[in-house]
Amino acid sequence: MSKRDYYEVLGVDKGADQKEIKKAYRRLAQKYHPDRNPDDNTSAEKFREVSEAYEVLADGEKRAAYDQFGHAGVDGQGGGFGGGGGFGGGGAGDFSDIFGDVFGDIFGGGGGGRRRGPNAPARGSDLRYNLELDLESAVAGTTVDIRVPRHINCDRCDGDGAEPGSSKETCPTCHGHGQVRMQQGFFAVQQTCPTCHGSGQHIKVPCHKCNGEGRVRETRTLSVKIPAGVDTGDRIRLNGEGEAGINGGPPGDLYVQASIKPHHIFQRDGKHLQCDVPINFVDAALGGELEVPTLDGRVKLKIPPETQTGKLFRMRGKGVKPVRGGTPGDLLCKVVLETPVNLNDEQKDLLRQLQESFDGSNSHSHSPKKTGFFDSVKKFFEDMKP
Repeated sequence: MSKRDYYEVLGVDKGADQKEIKKAYRRLAQKYHPDRNPDDNTSAEKFREVSEAYEVLADGEKRAAYDQFGHAGVDGQGGGFGGGGGFGGGGAGDFSDIFGDVFGDIFGGGGGGRRRGPNAPARGSDLRYNLELDLESAVAGTTVDIRVPRHINCDRCDGDGAEPGSSKETCPTCHGHGQVRMQQGFFAVQQTCPTCHGSGQHIKVPCHKCNGEGRVRETRTLSVKIPAGVDTGDRIRLNGEGEAGINGGPPGDLYVQASIKPHHIFQRDGKHLQCDVPINFVDAALGGELEVPTLDGRVKLKIPPETQTGKLFRMRGKGVKPVRGGTPGDLLCKVVLETPVNLNDEQKDLLRQLQESFDGSNSHSHSPKKTGFFDSVKKFFEDMKP
């Protein structure tokens, strides 16, 4: 089923500012909140749709992605996609403010407001799944199957908690309030009813499958599409794949959080890649051509004469294409000079001859950094003399 346009859901124009968006959300959240519509089975879904639209449009980064790419820009398998986003970043700060305003209006606000009914629908908890990906899969995109343990509504009692054929009764201890008042002298304490545990109802014959909880534990296999370019910390939201709701409330969401494994060749820095390229001193001195790896295959890298260790060569467009669009990054190849090992006598003799030829000529012209360093050291000690 295709989603409605988020601007249409909130009833605002595409050019609406944050004040208009917040005002529209407040009005619709109050209208469709399940506690205000206990007999309307569609109110919970409408409330979820309005909240989802606000989450995207209240976040500047998510809104920009949505304006450019539509739902594909913020969705992953039917859910929003964001780097470190969701309820923890971006527009989440606005959420806490607006929820305080909206629910304060509904319930009377503050600690002295009217308490939510013990049997009101409650949204299920969100879940998080940590997914490790290798660099190649993260850059190219892939589809993975994950197994997620969660609570779902019991199919025997349909989430009611009572054995089929029986029914719930008003709790005889709290008389349906879910709370009991304990008084001793001048002090009175209100606490959760020990008989019904706050539900306000007593199950005379609990469901044999869920033991009266209305939910059972299951492990479900989900297929998750990972978009190309994801990085560590990015999250994919799967709508409705979290814990089951309580008393008919909507289910929570599942957040799949990506973590990229270390690679044996490349290091990733955002959209750029880096790698070390070892070369021998002959290629460094005389120049040459090397084959270096990229995620697309091998490419030629030309090393100019007199190349020093640590020099960076930039290969444009050989990095990562960002998940939210834009130009691909670059591959930075750092030359690392490797000192030869396991030399035989002939090779050692040739190196000594080379060294002698340096010493017999104007040596500082061959090693200007070395000469400059020792000149600085000499001056340092001369300056220390009294």
